[in-house]
Amino acid sequence: MSYKNIEQIPSLIQELYSIVNKLELAYEGRKFTLDGHLVGSIGEVLVSYYYDVELLPPSTEKHDARTKDDKLVQIKATQGSSVGLRSEPDYLIVIKILPNGSIEEVYNGPGINAWDRSGKMQKNGQRAISVGILKKLMYDVPQNMHIPKIR
Repeated sequence: MSYKNIEQIPSLIQELYSIVNKLELAYEGRKFTLDGHLVGSIGEVLVSYYYDVELLPPSTEKHDARTKDDKLVQIKATQGSSVGLRSEPDYLIVIKILPNGSIEEVYNGPGINAWDRSGKMQKNGQRAISVGILKKLMYDVPQNMHIPKIR
């Protein structure tokens, strides 16, 4: 994957948030959240760049990327207060995309930790886990169990 335009992502995200703000002002009471595939795809590209992981083909079951040493990683991105898991990944990286286009690492470690603390399976086939719980779980993950952030 080429990262020649990666430096544009923060300003593009800022533009998206600006558009969301304009829509919400124009249509009071309506929320125009950036979610679903858009946030997921942005998160995958950012994680692949910052952690130097190779993205798997879109819609690959269970995992989104592979590390140089063959660890399989599920990538979750949010701008909210939780993420949904469909299955227990080998490794999990969760980031929060901030309005200024930067990212906050919420969780980085074995997927079992998050899977075991996620809620009951919902009708949409996902188990939700809050950003707060993920941050607490992150404190217990030894540094050698993190996928290293390269950039």
